Amino acid sequence: MEHADLIVIGAGQSGLASAALAPRHGLARVLVLEARDQPGGAWPRYYDSLTLFSPARYSSLPGMPFPGDPDRYPTRDEVVDYLRAYARRLTADIHASTTVTSVTRRGDVWSVRAGDGREFTARVVIAASGDYGTPYLPDLPGRADFAGRVLHAADYRSPGMFAGQRVVVVGGGNSAIQIAAELGEVADTTLATRRPIGWMAQRPLGRDLHWWLKRTGLDVAPIRRLLAKVPVSVLDDGHYRTALDRHGVDQRQIFSRLTAEGVVWADGAKEAVDVVVLATGYRLAFPYLTGSGALDADGRPLHRGGIATTVPGLGFVGMEFQRSFSSKTLRGAGRDAAHVLSRLSRSR
Repeated sequence: MEHADLIVIGAGQSGLASAALAPRHGLARVLVLEARDQPGGAWPRYYDSLTLFSPARYSSLPGMPFPGDPDRYPTRDEVVDYLRAYARRLTADIHASTTVTSVTRRGDVWSVRAGDGREFTARVVIAASGDYGTPYLPDLPGRADFAGRVLHAADYRSPGMFAGQRVVVVGGGNSAIQIAAELGEVADTTLATRRPIGWMAQRPLGRDLHWWLKRTGLDVAPIRRLLAKVPVSVLDDGHYRTALDRHGVDQRQIFSRLTAEGVVWADGAKEAVDVVVLATGYRLAFPYLTGSGALDADGRPLHRGGIATTVPGLGFVGMEFQRSFSSKTLRGAGRDAAHVLSRLSRSR
């Protein structure tokens, strides 16, 4: 059994930021437990061409600026390299290939068990495993009959294997747009959404949107409930809209159902389709906290600003709109981690 002041579950951006800031809050002995074989969270599994919508200057974790031109938009591989370099600088002990299966409160200490039987204990635990391990797969009428492929964006890597096929991408967010734009180069592609795509200028008045968010204070404003209800908008400087038009990617209302051969569109028209790519997001899941008292009946964390409200010594970092517009992003991970650590350290 190994004991620490703090156990962080997850070595993605939120977990690494939490581990980096912990000593400032009197939590000197830190363990980070990561299910994958290396730090970096879900980033290495994203599609090959993924590009951030935030410039490098707004994509750093505490104490280590993102390298290179601060005004460029980093790629997936650059983020992976950055996170792994960041992890190497930490004083925390990172246990990779360690899948947490249960977190149980015993008196004033948390017991954290791994799938291989190892046990770790600490007075404070931060759940920073994120939601990218649980892709959301909507119920598609007729899916059982569909003879083609249905895959989530989490399993999409590059367009080459779809060359010459008829593909429908479902979703209206940034990932759906990026994937549809590059698929359009090699495949007959349609973007299917429930509502028209909302476009947002990436550089209004010559400044990146994140510059404006920071200057206006909206980036850290505690207005998550309002923002969570705002329709999804796609940040674009014109590149992706141009690419969609150039490659003939059309947008349609999402199909009503799948058939053996393809889809039935909202207007009743039937069309043969080879592949459906679901860019439909992810859902929070903390299976290791089942039975801990920290989750509601639907498995969602009971928290306020990332601090568990029903059990002591437990925090969350990395949830969308956890405290502000920038939660669940590289630029917001450090702020949320600092907030959670300050409150958890005071309550020990």
